[in-house]
Amino acid sequence: MARVLPRTNFHSSKLIRCLADMAMVDAVEPGNAFAEKLGLWVHFTDAIILSAVHNDSIAGLPKMHSEAQSAACVAVGVEFDRIRGSLVNAITKSCSPNLGKSHNELPVPQLALPMDLAAAVVPYRRFYEAHQRDMELRIHPLRVNVREALAKASPTLKKLADLDAAFEGILRERESKLLSTVPGLLKKRFEQLFKEHQQKLVDTQQADNPAGWMQAGGWLARFCNELQTLLLAEVELRLQPAMGLIEAITQDKQ
Repeated sequence: MARVLPRTNFHSSKLIRCLADMAMVDAVEPGNAFAEKLGLWVHFTDAIILSAVHNDSIAGLPKMHSEAQSAACVAVGVEFDRIRGSLVNAITKSCSPNLGKSHNELPVPQLALPMDLAAAVVPYRRFYEAHQRDMELRIHPLRVNVREALAKASPTLKKLADLDAAFEGILRERESKLLSTVPGLLKKRFEQLFKEHQQKLVDTQQADNPAGWMQAGGWLARFCNELQTLLLAEVELRLQPAMGLIEAITQDKQ
């Protein structure tokens, strides 16, 4: 399986673009302030840690034989493909009842009026959070395993692995807090789509029919499709560091 993920710009990602397209967050304009903004996330003590890792000497560290390096590259690549495929399949299957049963299935919609929007969106938020927990449980150990493979490959890649571990330790809490806001944004989108649906009914002088909400073109069906899109985009975002490390092994081997 080819390990190809869309490139993430310093100022954006597919997840951010999707959220912006859905009017859930403001669009981020390209700029040259990436280092400056990253610096706001890194405290003085963190900078000392990064500096120490960066300045560590690689002289005298053994380099793995090319055959062993190739085997390590293949092994972590296979693990990456397996975990990525499992996460993508779990999301797709759980969001598509026709594909069979899933341990985390899309909530059964409340097709009735009047609708309590605040209560109706809660199951969808919990559904999203459950997938986020699954991502965290699967992707973090993958990243650790890839770093271990790098550390054994060559002195240069060991330093890269050490830097990645340092950055993860520094940024992981901030990243987790930011990603945890996504399920809460679903409420905003849920309410927005329902209000647009109601306004369309007023404009066309039609009566509401809850039975049509989940049909093609229905506002709730659109919401569920967008929820799946966000989950898949988040998987890509979370996998980017591991993908970058695997690419580093491949380039070093070449």
